[in-house]
Amino acid sequence: MYLGIDLGTSSIKCLLIDDNQKTVATSSHDFTISTPKSGWAEQDPSFWINGLSKCLNVLNKNVDFKKILSISFSGQMHGATCLNQEGKIIRPSILWNDTRSFKECESMMDSNPDIMDITGNLAMPGFTAPKIAWMREHEPEAFKAIDKVLLPKDYLRFYLSNEFFTDMSDASGTYWLNVGERNWSKKLLDLCDLTEDNMPQLCEGTSQTGVVSKKIAETYGFDYACKIIGGAGDNAAGAIGLGLISEGEGSISLGTSGVIFTPTSKFKKNYHDATHSFCHCIPNTWHLMTVMLSCTSNINWFTETFKITLEDLFTHFEKKFQSKLDNCPFYLPYLTGERTPINDPFIRGSFTNIGLQTKLDDMSYSLIEGIAFGMFDNYLSLEKANQNLDTLYVIGGGSQNDKWLEMIATLIQKKLTITEDSSSMAAFGAARIALIGNNNSNLNEVISKPPIVKTISPNFDKYEILSKRFQLWKKIYETNKPLAPSLS
Repeated sequence: MYLGIDLGTSSIKCLLIDDNQKTVATSSHDFTISTPKSGWAEQDPSFWINGLSKCLNVLNKNVDFKKILSISFSGQMHGATCLNQEGKIIRPSILWNDTRSFKECESMMDSNPDIMDITGNLAMPGFTAPKIAWMREHEPEAFKAIDKVLLPKDYLRFYLSNEFFTDMSDASGTYWLNVGERNWSKKLLDLCDLTEDNMPQLCEGTSQTGVVSKKIAETYGFDYACKIIGGAGDNAAGAIGLGLISEGEGSISLGTSGVIFTPTSKFKKNYHDATHSFCHCIPNTWHLMTVMLSCTSNINWFTETFKITLEDLFTHFEKKFQSKLDNCPFYLPYLTGERTPINDPFIRGSFTNIGLQTKLDDMSYSLIEGIAFGMFDNYLSLEKANQNLDTLYVIGGGSQNDKWLEMIATLIQKKLTITEDSSSMAAFGAARIALIGNNNSNLNEVISKPPIVKTISPNFDKYEILSKRFQLWKKIYETNKPLAPSLS
């Protein structure tokens, strides 16, 4: 058997597969994010260890861990997880959706404009390097104590094996990697007064990075020879789960964040529109990715704030979507700023055009529409760098609502494909990586597409009105943009 560990932003999931890639067992555990200030997002790494332990203990009740041959990971990207020389956590991990380091980003790009070509990306507050630069300025004692900077999933690797490694896909999001050459960049590390000694060792996602430690083997019942395989950033892992290793295919992930992902055979760039250019987790392959910081987190905020169930929210949305959409308000889904395509850490969410006639069903519709517009904005940016995107799969929790997917399909004018287990694709991808790495498998023999459940087609009757509303939505952002810094 092969174990995939998916460390998300709000939960951790473990998934076991057999040699036929059939799911044997799963377990999961939820945890919370700390937001000490507006735009800040942190997490205590002990939550991850505690969650992993709970998941493994659940699996242990029904599975013989001696039969697990290898373990791999999928992980939330970019989080600055800092360890001292004793391997102890220095401070809570600063997460991918934290926007406090915007000034450090500006400084990096102003003083070194060529770094965008090294990384293939703009410097963004979500990346790891600006977070460390912020620590150097605002938390100098904590910065001086840094011995190693790990990404979240790689802290779990350290816990399981006492080894320091990261794969190419996750390393791409640090802003310390030369993405085209797939190695650490001294020029980029110098910007943060760090060296390669502070970095984990680089590996391809399917490479072995050690075995479980004796302590871990004895604690959970693993075989002492159980291998630890490189793994991937969450979206690259999801792509492996879907079988996306070739150009022309892509995925839309509707989770806490919204992501569009497509593999490329070469290192391509469009950093002007905040499109990410990263290494894939398999050798000699890259990928383009756009990121919408707040996707389903908008839905969580809305249902909690207005005390409405998820079922009622989507009932309101679906009913309104069938109407003429007259006088519906507009919603900007920027609860924590935005990456693609505007790279704006200051902008925040807002409803516009609310009147005395506005009801909860109008706002429910506008919420979902606003997120769909954000994903469409992402798609337009990706298309500038890679126009041969023919097949799109949808994964994540948001893949469960057909009408929402119909709206997105209508905007991008492409069919969307839903597969089995679409909401667990990252964990499955991590387990598949564990299988590949353990057996040195041929990728084309192992990476097949999951069975298709359904295909969602565009609603051509709604295209004109949605296009007009999208253009107005864009103008609302442009109007709000100058005000945003002073408001925050």
